[in-house]
Amino acid sequence: MERILTGDRPTGPLHLGHYVGSLRNRVKLQDSLDTFIIIADVQALTTHWETPGLLKVHAREVALDNISAGLDPDRTSIFIQSMVPAIAELTVLFGLFVTVSRLRHNPTIKTEARQYGYTDMTYGFLGYPVSQAADILFCRANLVPVGEDQLPHVEVTRFVARRFNELYGEVFPEPRALVSDIPRLVGLDGGAKMSKSLGNAIYLKDSPEEVRVKVMSAVTDPARIRKDDPGHPEVCTVFAWHKAFNAIEVPEIESSCRAGTIGCVACKKNLIRILNELLDPVRERRARYDRPGVVEEIVARGTESARREGALTMELVRQAMKIDYEGMGAQ
Repeated sequence: MERILTGDRPTGPLHLGHYVGSLRNRVKLQDSLDTFIIIADVQALTTHWETPGLLKVHAREVALDNISAGLDPDRTSIFIQSMVPAIAELTVLFGLFVTVSRLRHNPTIKTEARQYGYTDMTYGFLGYPVSQAADILFCRANLVPVGEDQLPHVEVTRFVARRFNELYGEVFPEPRALVSDIPRLVGLDGGAKMSKSLGNAIYLKDSPEEVRVKVMSAVTDPARIRKDDPGHPEVCTVFAWHKAFNAIEVPEIESSCRAGTIGCVACKKNLIRILNELLDPVRERRARYDRPGVVEEIVARGTESARREGALTMELVRQAMKIDYEGMGAQ
C-alpha cells in the first residue's frame, strides 16, 4: 500500500475551504492509502512565533476537525510534528545540501513573504521547505496532496530525496504531488479566498444558526436591485458555493438567476439547507469525539506511530550516511 502525507498548520479551526480543497479527498483516500496526517506546529511557528501558546488549543481543534470530517482514527495516524524527533533530525541533515539560493528562488516562499510583509526573512521561514521535506520523507511517503501553489515545495522534497540517494544510497522515494483541480473556495465577502485570518469563512464546527447568519450576509450580484432583475451568477459568491456543494442544481439555479425568476434570498436559503445537510454528519461525529481525553488519546496514538516510523527511517539514514555510532553513545 502506498503512503500519503498530508495535514494542516494549527493556526485556527478548519473551514469549508479546507473541506473542499483537502479534507473530503483525505476521507476518500484513507481506504486505499496508508495515511499520515501531520499537525504542523513547527511550520505554524514560522509565521506565528509570537503566539506559541495558542498552538496546543489549535492542534486539538485541527485534529478534531479532521476526525469530524470523516477520517478514521483507527486507520490514520494523526500526529504532532514537533513530537517526532526524526523530523527535526532530517531537517538538519537535509539543510546541509539545500542551498540558500534554491530557497530564495522558490516562488511560493516569495509570494508568502510578500503576503506577510517580510522584507527580511527569518531562517525558519526561508527554510521551511526543508522542514516540509522532512515532514514528508520521515515516513517515506509516496504521495503528497497539494494545491498548485505548493508544487514548488514538493519539488524541493523531490530534489532532497534524489540528492540524498545520490550522495549516500537509496533510502527515500521521490514523492509525487497529488494536485487538486478544485478551485479555491471564495470567502463570504466575495473579495478573496476563504481564510481563517480574513474572517470570511464557515467553519466545520459552526452551528446551523451560525451557518444561516453567515450565508445570509454573503455578497451576491451587486447589479441586482430587485428580485426579478436578471442576474449574473458568474460574479455571485453564493452561486460559487452552489457550484462547490450543490452541483446537481447548478444548471437550474444559473438559468433562474439569469432570467430573474429566483431572488437572492431564496438562493441563499437553499444554500443554507445544503450546507447544513453536509455539516450535520460532521457535527454528529464531533459530538461523539469531543469529550475529555478522547482526541488527546487519538493524537498520542498517532504520534507514537509516527515516532516508530521515523525511528525506522533514521536507522536507514544513519546506515546510509555511515553515522550509526553503535557502542559510542550513552549506555
